[in-house]
Amino acid sequence: MQFARVLILILVFLESAGAQTAQRGGTSAPAPQRGGAPAPARGGAASSGRVYANLGQLMKGILYPNSNVIFAAQNQNPAEVKPAQDPATATDPLASTYGKWEAVENSALALSEAASLLLVPGRRCANGRPVPLQNPDWPKFVQGLREAGMTVYKAAQSKDQDKIIDAADVLTTACANCHDKYREKTNLADRCQ
Repeated sequence: MQFARVLILILVFLESAGAQTAQRGGTSAPAPQRGGAPAPARGGAASSGRVYANLGQLMKGILYPNSNVIFAAQNQNPAEVKPAQDPATATDPLASTYGKWEAVENSALALSEAASLLLVPGRRCANGRPVPLQNPDWPKFVQGLREAGMTVYKAAQSKDQDKIIDAADVLTTACANCHDKYREKTNLADRCQ
């Protein structure tokens, strides 16, 4: 009986400690996965210190598709996009369950948030070179992307296609600033993408 009381007290203590950690925004240590590798910590790469994607994969998986949602909104008013036959499985974000202007807003926020992933130490370019975090222009380009995303977000909230056209130009400039220096190289070995 005494053992049961001690066990209950330990469980109450652990539950209380876990709740306090969650309230502070902390995470617990990652649990090991099969093969001995630790599972990613809750909160993503920035909180765990682990990098899973190279820069090219990050661009193709997050930045490129979200930019395309914004660029598509320049040519077709998102309010006029017809929902897909099954919006829950739509591959076109504008025609999905969270489509129309909401898709543009979400894509803009995704770009602003994903900008932080460009600053995670240890990330490599697609060719294996380290991402040039130490270069003074890199954080400026990343901040430009973050700000461009928020410009697009505000324009999308207005649901005014003319504002999206102007905001997409801001995004194009932010992307071009970095691409001109790091991606558009004749020699593939010199690129960082």
